[in-house]
Amino acid sequence: MRLLAFCLAMIGLFACNNEQAEPRKLTSYVNTFVGTDGPGNTYPGAVMPFGMVQLSPDNGLPGWDRIAGYFWPDSTIAGFSHTHLSGTGAGDMYDILLMPLNSRFTDNLTPEGDYRPYSKFSHEKEEASPGYYKVELLSSGITAELTTTKRVGFHRYSFPEDSDSKIILDLGYKLNWDNPYDTKIIVENDSTISGYRKSNGWARDQHLYFTAQFSKSFKSVELFEGDSKSVNMMVNSPKTKLIANFETEKPEEILVKVALSSASIEGAKKNMDAELTHWDFDGVAKQADQEWENLLSQIEIEASEEQKELFYTNLYHLYLTPSLHSDIDGMHKGADGKYHKVEGFDRYDTFSLWDTYRAAHPLYTILCPDKVEDFIKSFLIHYDETGLLPVWSMAGNETNMMIGYHAVPVIVDAYFKGIEMDVEKAYKACKESAMEKGRQIDEYMHLGYVPTDEEGENWSVSKTLEYAYDDWCIAQFAKALNKEADYKYFLKRGENWKNLYDPKSTFFRPKDPKGKFVSSFVPKEYTNYFCESNAWQYFWYVPQDVPEFIKTVGEEKFSAKLDSMFTFYPTADDKLPIFSTGMIGQYAHGNEPSHHVAYLYNYINQAEKTQEMVRRIINTQYTTQPDGYCGNEDCGQMSAWMVFSSLGIYPVNPANGVYDITSPWVDKAVLHLLNGKSFTISTENQGKENHYIEKVLLNGEEYKELTITHQQIMQGGELHFVLSSSK
Repeated sequence: MRLLAFCLAMIGLFACNNEQAEPRKLTSYVNTFVGTDGPGNTYPGAVMPFGMVQLSPDNGLPGWDRIAGYFWPDSTIAGFSHTHLSGTGAGDMYDILLMPLNSRFTDNLTPEGDYRPYSKFSHEKEEASPGYYKVELLSSGITAELTTTKRVGFHRYSFPEDSDSKIILDLGYKLNWDNPYDTKIIVENDSTISGYRKSNGWARDQHLYFTAQFSKSFKSVELFEGDSKSVNMMVNSPKTKLIANFETEKPEEILVKVALSSASIEGAKKNMDAELTHWDFDGVAKQADQEWENLLSQIEIEASEEQKELFYTNLYHLYLTPSLHSDIDGMHKGADGKYHKVEGFDRYDTFSLWDTYRAAHPLYTILCPDKVEDFIKSFLIHYDETGLLPVWSMAGNETNMMIGYHAVPVIVDAYFKGIEMDVEKAYKACKESAMEKGRQIDEYMHLGYVPTDEEGENWSVSKTLEYAYDDWCIAQFAKALNKEADYKYFLKRGENWKNLYDPKSTFFRPKDPKGKFVSSFVPKEYTNYFCESNAWQYFWYVPQDVPEFIKTVGEEKFSAKLDSMFTFYPTADDKLPIFSTGMIGQYAHGNEPSHHVAYLYNYINQAEKTQEMVRRIINTQYTTQPDGYCGNEDCGQMSAWMVFSSLGIYPVNPANGVYDITSPWVDKAVLHLLNGKSFTISTENQGKENHYIEKVLLNGEEYKELTITHQQIMQGGELHFVLSSSK
C-alpha cells in the first residue's frame, strides 16, 4: 500500500510538474476590453480573424464614446448585434440585434423615441477572450455567451426557470449614423427565421441578409411592423421585430445560430450549411480560440508577462479588419449596388486606408501575404464596379471618407514584395484613380497643389501632401513596368509638396487658387486646411523623399524643428479637437499623420533620439487598461505601430519595402514566416534604461545600416541588438 501510495504521489507530482511546464496560451494574453474606454472605440465581442461577423454587446445608447456599440463606463446592455467597426470614428453597423428577456425585466431605454429593453450588468460578471464573450444579465439572471465562425454568430443563453422567457430580434434597432430603411423577417418554421436588414448610414446602402436557427421550438412568436403587431408570419417595413416566446420550466440553455450574407437569404443558408451544422457551442469557441492561437503564434516573443499582454492585445486588434465580405460561394454585394460572385478567392471590405496604409498593410505583407493577395483582388473588384480604387470602403459601399488614393501604396508595396496580382490591371487602376476629376484632384493636377476654399473643410494642404506621396508610388510602379512617360509625369507630381513649402515660416502653408499663401497662419491652430491635424503635425509628411525634404528645409532647421515637435506643448487656452490626443509636444500619437515622425531622427544622424522617443511612446501611449489607446485604434493602425515598434522596425515610407530600425522593446521575437523560414530579432542587455543601440549584428556580421529591407527579413535569419544605457 505504501508503495502504491508513493507511486500515485509521484505520478501526481509528475503531472503537476508537466502542468506547470505547459506554456501559457497566447490568447490568454489578449485583453479584448482594451480600447473600450477613452477614445479607442473598440468592441469586446466575439470575432474570427478578418471575420464577417463581429458579435458583440451593445449598450444601447448613442454617442461618440459608443461608436463601437460598447463603452466601458456604461452599465447597460440592450442586446447583441452582429456587425461592428473596430476603433473608428464612424457610428455605423450594429446589424441584427438579439436580446434574451424574461418576466423580471422592468427597464427600457428610449433613445430617439424607440422602446428598447435593457439589462444592467457588471464587469465583475463579464469575461471575454479571442472568439468568445460572456456576461450575466443582472436584470434577468440570464447568462449570455457568444462565439462565432467566420460567417455565423453563435449565441448561448442560459435561462432561469420562467414561464415568460423570450428572445427578441429587433431589426429596427439603430445607433448613431445607422438607419434601417427596409427590413424583413420570415418565420420559416417553429425554430427557424430569416430575413434582411437594409440600412443607410455612413455607408449609404448596406444589405445584410440572415438566417437564424434556434435550438428549441418557439412556444409562440409575435411579429411587429413598426409598433403594429402583425398576424402574418412575414413582416416587411423599415422597422420590424420578432419576439420568440419560450417556457423554461427549469434552468436551461437556448442556443441561436445566425448566419450572415451581403447577397441573399440563400447565401446566408449556404454559409450556415458550410460553417455550422451542429449545436456544439463549446466546440466552436474552442475552434475560434485555436485559430486565434495559431495566428498569434506567428510572432513568439520573450518578454515580461505585462509586455506580452500589451503586445498580443495589439497583435489581436491588427487582425480584426479588413473583414470578410463574400459568401462561401463567392456571392456578395458590390460597390455598384449589384450582386457579384468571385471565384478562387475571398472578397474583403472595411478598408480604412487613410489609417492602415501607413503600417497595418505593410505588417500584413510580412505576417499574412496570402490575405494581402485577396485584399488586392478586392481592390480591383471595387475598381471594376466603380472605375476607381477604394478610398474608405465598407459593407459593399464607398464612403469617400478621408483623403488620398491610398489603395495605391498598398498595391505598389505588395507588387514590389512579390504579392501575386494582375499587374497591368493594378497599374491601370492606380493611374485612373490618380487622374479622376473629383475630390479636387483636377485642381491639384492643374495647379500642382490643392487650393484653399474659404468655405467648408477642404484640407487643401493635407490633400496636396498625400496626393504627392501616392503619385510617387505610381511613378515607382510605372518605372518597374517600363512606362517611361508615366514615370516622369508621376515623379514630377510626387514633388508637388514643394509647391506649398514656405521657407520663411518653414511650414507647409495653404495657397489660394492664384498661388498666394494665405496670410492668416498660426502653425499650431487646427484649421480647415489640414486633415484632422495642424501644420506642425503635417509638416513631416514627405515619406517618399526624406533626404530631399531635409535638404529643402536645411538639416540644422530640420533638426531643431524635430526637437520642437516633441517639446512645444499646447497651452491651456489652445482649442484641441477630439482627434488631437496622445500629445507629446505637438506630436499627436492618437492620430495617424504623426506616426512616422519619431523615426525621422534616423535621417539626421541622431538615431539615439529615435530610440528614446519610440520607447517613450510605447511606455506612455499604450496600456492594457480599457483606456489603453490614446486615440481611435483605427482598424489596426494604432496596433500595427505598436507591434512594429516593439520589434524595433517601422516603415517610414510604407511602399518602398524598407523598415527603419530602432531598439526593440521586447527581449526577443521570432517571426514564423509563411514561406517556412523564421526571422529572429534578439537583444542583449535589454532593460528599461537600456534603449540605446550599441551594436547590431545581422546573421552574426556587424550591421551598420539604420534600415533593413523586406527581402532581408523574408530570407530568414537573425537581427541581434546589443543595447546600452548610454547614448
